[in-house]
Amino acid sequence: MAQKNKTTETKNGNGTTLGFEAKLWQAADKLRNNMDAAEYKHVVLGLIFLKYISDAFEEHHAQLLADKKGGADPEDADEYRAFNIFWVPKAARWKHLQDSAKQPNIGKLIDDAMVAIERENKTLKGVLPKDYGRPALDKQRLGELMDLIGTIALKDKENRSRDILGRVYEYFLSLFASAEGKKGGQFYTPQCVVQVLVELLAPYKGRVYDPCCGSGGMFVQSEKFIEKHGGKLGDISIYGQESNPTTWKLAKMNLAIRGIDANLGPEHADSFHRDLHPDLKADYILANPPFNSSDWGGERLREDKRWKLGPPPVNNANFGWVQHFIYHLSPTGLAGFVLANGSMSSNTSGEGEIRKNMIEADLVDCMVALPGQLFYSTQIPVCLWFLARNKQNGRFHDRRGKVLFIDARKMGRMIDRVHRELTEDDICKISDTYHAWRGDKECKQKYEDVPGFCKSVALDEIRQHGHVLTPGRYVGAEEMEDDGEPIEDKMKRLSAQLKEQFKESAKLEQAIRESLKKVGYGF
Repeated sequence: MAQKNKTTETKNGNGTTLGFEAKLWQAADKLRNNMDAAEYKHVVLGLIFLKYISDAFEEHHAQLLADKKGGADPEDADEYRAFNIFWVPKAARWKHLQDSAKQPNIGKLIDDAMVAIERENKTLKGVLPKDYGRPALDKQRLGELMDLIGTIALKDKENRSRDILGRVYEYFLSLFASAEGKKGGQFYTPQCVVQVLVELLAPYKGRVYDPCCGSGGMFVQSEKFIEKHGGKLGDISIYGQESNPTTWKLAKMNLAIRGIDANLGPEHADSFHRDLHPDLKADYILANPPFNSSDWGGERLREDKRWKLGPPPVNNANFGWVQHFIYHLSPTGLAGFVLANGSMSSNTSGEGEIRKNMIEADLVDCMVALPGQLFYSTQIPVCLWFLARNKQNGRFHDRRGKVLFIDARKMGRMIDRVHRELTEDDICKISDTYHAWRGDKECKQKYEDVPGFCKSVALDEIRQHGHVLTPGRYVGAEEMEDDGEPIEDKMKRLSAQLKEQFKESAKLEQAIRESLKKVGYGF
């Protein structure tokens, strides 16, 4: 279950601790000049990645030098690979590059370094950006950016450089997503949304799968969850896939920064048309598929074996994704994913029939309606679906024939003019409600329906609503607090107040009319 964050540090809109990350972003953004965010993203994130692997290498290099009795060769690549540390050739090490940061050929030196690292580390083949030598990239600003990133080091003795660099990487991803707007949504899901998915699914151990993994945020949050609850890195096996080649590379770097081992396939690929994990049955599926995608090639998949509940419409991939998730769930698997709100009620092109079949198969476990403005890619409100293959799982209460509805549309706070975030308290409330309803043994809270927020609903009631899954239809209105004032007295008071307001309104109208008449616009 979610635990309230005890830290007193200020949070930014994506839950990341503010401090030097924000200062670093501000400084790096000034160096951007006229370069657009999509292009600059690869310049910055590539350098941060280079700094990370070099820091990890140098730390182990120093240990090998200090261990004189061990007799290990600090320049033996196998001494690093044995500890899951990338081997960094001399010419690619950060200090060597930073010493040349003011040289006009710094771009070429970085490109050569990226090539050398890929050559020595097969898992990074084809992943790293290698376009720093292009004439359009200002080499003076590139050198200044290197000096800036070179300041990222151990914050204190208890913090590893991987943690610091991972935080910076995640923070920069979120800011680039905001700067890129709709395109940013292709590689970044707001952290608070990912947190809700992870906290509800609670992926302690097993296989975690995301067939449209973007930059890998679902996996990062899953690992954070495990560590927070006393587990360790590696308790889960991670499988992912991403169709966008640039985003696939971002995911590989993002996970490497965190030291997370993941099978994202040998290259980018479309999950619908080239499933890289065809035999996978996952214990947990977390995903944020592209909303309402119309060009997914559905007309070529009419007879696909995944469409057990009905063929999805060719002009909307939503229920194609849903059935892809179901197909890859293990017999006791749980899935949590983001979809556009229309998925809860649409009846066009067979969507209503697919949703009905899901409900009648008792696959739907919980529906959460979220507020609008959470995403960089869209202002429209979205919902979270949670599916369960086995609602009679021994770990939980028997909840067969029931669905939990949570209406969280009033939650969150605005972090700027157009973006909202769910707070830690919001996430805890949603998560605790679900875990109490599910009957998790670790949850001490007892579930109760809360008018206006949550309700446990039997399938018969959902049938009466035409198999629509919009939480607002079921949770009812929020109970109004009784202020103790008798209704007769309240109506007299409010009527008198309204009468005075009407008088003021009439005076204002007359003043406006007279003012218009004086300038020749009377009516």
